[in-house]
Amino acid sequence: SPNDDLNHFRGFVENSSKDRVGLSKENLLLRGCTVRNTEAVVGIVVYAGHETKAMLNNSGPHYKRSKLERKVNSDILWCVLLLILMCLTGAIGHGIWLSRYSEIPFFNIPEPDGKSLSSMLAGFNMFWTMIILLQVLIPISLYVSIEIVKLGQIYLIQNDIDFYHEKTNSTIQCRALNIAEDLGQIQYIFSDKTGTLTENKMVFRRCSIAGQEYCHEENAKRLEFYQERDLKDEGSAEGPCAYLGHTSKWRGHDCGAENESLNRKSSNLLSGIYPELGREHSSSDAPCSGHVAFSSCIETDVVPDTQLLEKFRHISSLSYQESEDGISKLALETMYITDFFLALAICNTVVVSIPNQPRQKVRRLSVRRLSSSPLPSIKESSSENPNSFVSKLSIFRMKLASPALDGAAQTAGCETSSAESSAEWSPLPKLCYEAESPDEAALVHAAKAYKCILQSRTPDQVTVDFAGLGSLTFQLLHILPFDSVRKRMSVVVRHPVSDQVVVYTKGADSVMMDLLGTASEDTENSEMEQKNIKERTQNHLDDYARKGLRTLCIAKKVMSDEEYTEWLNNHFLAETSIDNREELLLESAIRLETKLTLLGATGIEDRLQDGVPDTIQALRKAGIKIWMLTGDKRETAVNIAYACKLLEPDDRIFTLKSQSRDACALVMNSILEHMQKNTADQKKVNQKLGNVSASPSTQAQGFSAGLVIDGRTLEHVLQDSLQNVFLELTEKCRAVVCCQATPLQKSVLVRLVRNKLKAMTLAVGDGANDVSMIQVADIGVGILGQEGMQAVMASDFAISQFKHLRKLLLVHGHWCYTRLTNMILYFFYKNVAYVNLLFWYQFFCGFSGTSMTDYWILIFFNLLFTSVPPIIYGVLDKDVSAEILMQIPQLYKMSQKSVAYLPSTFWITLLDAFYQSLACFFVPYFTYHGSDIDIFSFGNPINTAALFIILFHLLIECKSVNYLFGSILFYFVFSLAFGATYRTHNPLSNPYRIMEKHMADPVFYLVCLLTACVALLPRYVSPSVRLCAARGALTGRKPLNGKLTDCALLEADRGKDGS
Repeated sequence: SPNDDLNHFRGFVENSSKDRVGLSKENLLLRGCTVRNTEAVVGIVVYAGHETKAMLNNSGPHYKRSKLERKVNSDILWCVLLLILMCLTGAIGHGIWLSRYSEIPFFNIPEPDGKSLSSMLAGFNMFWTMIILLQVLIPISLYVSIEIVKLGQIYLIQNDIDFYHEKTNSTIQCRALNIAEDLGQIQYIFSDKTGTLTENKMVFRRCSIAGQEYCHEENAKRLEFYQERDLKDEGSAEGPCAYLGHTSKWRGHDCGAENESLNRKSSNLLSGIYPELGREHSSSDAPCSGHVAFSSCIETDVVPDTQLLEKFRHISSLSYQESEDGISKLALETMYITDFFLALAICNTVVVSIPNQPRQKVRRLSVRRLSSSPLPSIKESSSENPNSFVSKLSIFRMKLASPALDGAAQTAGCETSSAESSAEWSPLPKLCYEAESPDEAALVHAAKAYKCILQSRTPDQVTVDFAGLGSLTFQLLHILPFDSVRKRMSVVVRHPVSDQVVVYTKGADSVMMDLLGTASEDTENSEMEQKNIKERTQNHLDDYARKGLRTLCIAKKVMSDEEYTEWLNNHFLAETSIDNREELLLESAIRLETKLTLLGATGIEDRLQDGVPDTIQALRKAGIKIWMLTGDKRETAVNIAYACKLLEPDDRIFTLKSQSRDACALVMNSILEHMQKNTADQKKVNQKLGNVSASPSTQAQGFSAGLVIDGRTLEHVLQDSLQNVFLELTEKCRAVVCCQATPLQKSVLVRLVRNKLKAMTLAVGDGANDVSMIQVADIGVGILGQEGMQAVMASDFAISQFKHLRKLLLVHGHWCYTRLTNMILYFFYKNVAYVNLLFWYQFFCGFSGTSMTDYWILIFFNLLFTSVPPIIYGVLDKDVSAEILMQIPQLYKMSQKSVAYLPSTFWITLLDAFYQSLACFFVPYFTYHGSDIDIFSFGNPINTAALFIILFHLLIECKSVNYLFGSILFYFVFSLAFGATYRTHNPLSNPYRIMEKHMADPVFYLVCLLTACVALLPRYVSPSVRLCAARGALTGRKPLNGKLTDCALLEADRGKDGS
């Protein structure tokens, strides 16, 4: 049935003879996929429309609510309770006021039946009248204003020129419009390593073959050359791409002390054996780099090692045959070198294409040939086996060809194919390699540098042009793809020279070293040699990992025809199985990948992105804890952590690695005890030094710890019984590095910190394996990298470089949070202050629900006169400049701790609104007390003074925006026009020319000025008082970075009382 699992598909195809062939996810072409290098595809539509897996996975936008929005919702409930309380006061007051009349008052109009309402019923009706009159207290317009402000903030973020990345011609993408303010409250950052902290440009650095290391020193100098050159010249002919044409300028040396003659040999070899190397790379590969992923010049251009290049001179068809027979040590080393580079070239899924030429035609073995030479075992077991049916569907990558029955024909076919291939690919055209991952591309380009060139790939065969051996066409029997369980991939081919079935395997050394073995027919010397090769290679791998290189082991296995036939029978059953097909295929792959012969290892460098160390240091100063979650091995992850300054040399590193839950708990408890002991000792030292008043963060500076944990230990740590201990441990560490972690473990860690610690989390990654943690975090950030758009599509914000996080959080995050909180508090203040004017008037009109202001003015007061200024304030105001926020990351802690919107801040704001409303009402009241002015003549000065107070209050709060006088001018123009054109049938409440009369009265101006001064005096004076108090408190303390700005003082002080 249709489901949303992209990694699972199970079905079968039944032919006319009722034979069933199992189908898996490899047979499913998902909607939106692109098919390349294929002339035609014959398939069956299984899902369509909304039943496709892509549509079922499209559950619509994932709505995230910001932390500030949740607080606002709770505070609005308090406003509702306040409104109910005020309405109850009005209802009770109205009932009491009516009950004081012994007779029915003249203004109490009786019902049609002549009866009058009781005071209790009149009070009940007045409750709903007061609801209508005072409903402005609930800021419904606040939600609309918040959305407008967020749109403005997002617009400013997207148009920040500092987020533009010229190399990728991309800028920041804000995919979520409702959580921008959460950028200012992040406490934890969970970051992937490859492609996030690093460039995801895999550069071939070193290799070890048969236990002999080749350091590629000339290639290292090339990388230094790239770092010095401007990256803008990367695509030019005289830029870095042309470097290989000038290789002879630099004389390299091997890991040891190489003499000058060897360097001259290297130069001669480069110009003799590789006459087209410089021209090929400079003129041909450059255009390809702009259109194919993982094909920049720094990735594709590899300078061969001099010592290894010297050994390539001994490679020939005859020497390879001799090495197969094990005649001499030199011949055996030649075999290792040959097989090593053949494995680099063909053990992958790289697609070869030729720009500006038609795509390769997919060549398949004919159905007649496949059906005429089936496996003997299959033929004996069933004469009705649907071999032709299977081959027609092209479901399997197995090739049903028997060496015993058709060996001569196959050999001849290979030779013919090789001859045809040699004729077809001479002269060598420019090739573009389209790889699934940058690791594969780097290895293929490294093989190409040694003239082991992958020329073409079809579903049936792979053609490699190898110097000394000519063009070799391997019959591709099987591809066992990489998976997270096996952590390796293999290809099964029939070697065109030896005519043997060979398995080439590459994978992580943590699993590959356990699969090595020697065949029973090997001599004791061969076993000792294999053991020595394994030990030396392991030492090289450890050294590569310490240098931060990504490591891979390369191995091979030669199978006899009988062994292959036996395995193929079992594999055929697994592939044709309908139930448990994935498990059976996994078991079949594991059975094949045993007793491997270690060929060597590779070290690939993934360089750090620009600005990563500075960004991490700034974020840490801002109070943000950073965790690095990666699938790489521990040594590589720790080295990168040191390189990017996530870990410092002075840090005490604790490694959490255990095989059982009990052992893991014991180790964590011992680490906690050690850290608590060090913290206690540091406190004693601080007390002796008289540093009693120092903050906890200052006291802890003497002991800094980092935690390193691997994926296997994470399985125990994430159990319920150990979660609290693990979180307690991580809170005491300045950085956490999780290595060899699976995508599921990444998401579980993010969810654990978010739910258990109630912390604001941000997850950043660039690949599909980071999607789960990006979706779980409060804010997900995707990197526009080379691993597709999955992370970007699942993210809330997409950036081009990790360094952009610094300004996104420290500047825009601070601004968005501060602007929005201040605007929200201002909205609460504005509504409460204005509504209370109507409430105070009820004490003088018998709680009758009468308004001293015309209802049109009342409506337009919030709709027109005071709505635009707070929106402008929420979008454009800058309490601190971007330069200061970048220079002093500690200011981020003010928004991180939500000091601008604490519960106390909300209630102080309401109390201030109550006070200002009292001043705004009673100053005009006592001014006009005893006069004979009408109700609107009394209400107009109150309304005008309220406008001055509310707008001047905002002017006091603003730091860089003062577009407020337009609202005041608009109010007077509207009031004059409204009073001049308004007509009413009630002469007692006629607003006709009220504003015009008041503007001619000096008392009106005096009342407005005096009312505003009395109401705003506490708000105006309190910042100065708090600033003086903050300066006094900071007297004698060590300034921040040798200086303490007034801006920082003001912000720190404002955070104390939250106002």
